[in-house]
Amino acid sequence: MQILRYGSSGSLVELLQLALNRYGASLVIDGVFGGATQRAVRAFQAANGLAADGVVGLRTHRALQPWYTGYRVHTIRPGDTLYRLAAQYGTTVRAVETANPGIDPLSLRVGQRITMPYGFAVVPGSVRVSSALVDFCLQGLRARYPFLGVGEFGRSVLGRPLWRARVGTGGNVVYYNASHHANEWITTLLLLRFLEALCAAAAREGGIGGRSAAELLRTATLYVAPAVNPDGIDLVTGALSQDFGTRRLAEDYPDIPYPAGWKANIRGVDLNLQYPAGWAQAREIKFAQGYTTPGPRDFVGEGPLTAPESLALYRDTLSLDPRLILAYHTQGRVIYWNYNNLAPEESLPIARQFAAVSGYTPELTPNESGHAGYKDWFIQDFRRPGFTIEAGEGENPLPLSQLEPIWRDNLGILVLGMVVTK
Repeated sequence: MQILRYGSSGSLVELLQLALNRYGASLVIDGVFGGATQRAVRAFQAANGLAADGVVGLRTHRALQPWYTGYRVHTIRPGDTLYRLAAQYGTTVRAVETANPGIDPLSLRVGQRITMPYGFAVVPGSVRVSSALVDFCLQGLRARYPFLGVGEFGRSVLGRPLWRARVGTGGNVVYYNASHHANEWITTLLLLRFLEALCAAAAREGGIGGRSAAELLRTATLYVAPAVNPDGIDLVTGALSQDFGTRRLAEDYPDIPYPAGWKANIRGVDLNLQYPAGWAQAREIKFAQGYTTPGPRDFVGEGPLTAPESLALYRDTLSLDPRLILAYHTQGRVIYWNYNNLAPEESLPIARQFAAVSGYTPELTPNESGHAGYKDWFIQDFRRPGFTIEAGEGENPLPLSQLEPIWRDNLGILVLGMVVTK
């Protein structure tokens, strides 16, 4: 995490403001480190034995960790009970037991260390995405729900982890991903929220999207790559301390707003034009449209799978051998389900089921954007159902106000995707 101080701005400041509000402040989350945020930082520092200088450096970030991640490791003291601790942390006894499998509430030992989740949701809906937010959310979800597996499937150009979560034990392996395109970061929040909702439903032995969470996790093993392009996301949402040459690349494409119009990775390669499925055709189409050099969008790269992020997802997909994939993008409320007439016969019926629960429209991919995408490659090589979901409406990046309708519309798709190929 960067050092943040008066005058800082961007999604990392939004994340800081979120954490301070979870601690007890009442800040407007606007991504601007002004006087109110500085006063809240100083109050937090003073209350936590830190120098109250209003600058958020390593020690202050570390002290804020429980409010970034949603949990704290608590050391049992004389008189502690799970009931008292749950009340202290604003949570429930069941949540504490879920986070600490096998814990015996009648045999707590002084000095024993246990995970204490707070009562708020880990995944927020009020801040833009940053790679730091993704890190904290997955750390917090793994602590609350130990049956959730979290690991890396690669690294980005700037060395950021490419995270992949796993939940479920069923034989129906499915793989969802989001944010191939940097300015489509709202889809990362969608998949993270789904992970949290699914795990929470399983923990309480409840349902999600009209289905038993336990049955979903017995039927399927769900893998989720919530942020394929973390470097690009950080560029778009103002979480980078420098531009890494992107501003110079953007100057060659003056009609594309910078950084809001940036879709590519930090080297200016469009990650969803990197897969070995008609890559040469995609190159011909995009060059004819004028995208001949690295830039904000639509540059196919020097060859397929030359971007580390796309190569990592390609290799991970081969390793996992999923029966169905969903690739989330924005926008248009459309479900793309085919590639070069290679989709299996069940793909269109599945797309129609998705349409029935979402209100989205199944469509054939337009030729000008119908090659070298992740979904295209999956259909071509696996001959299994693969879908690009274009969520929401408007101009990218979609505002956070669209998260709730996107969640409402796509919950049914996310649940159905786990069972339609069982």
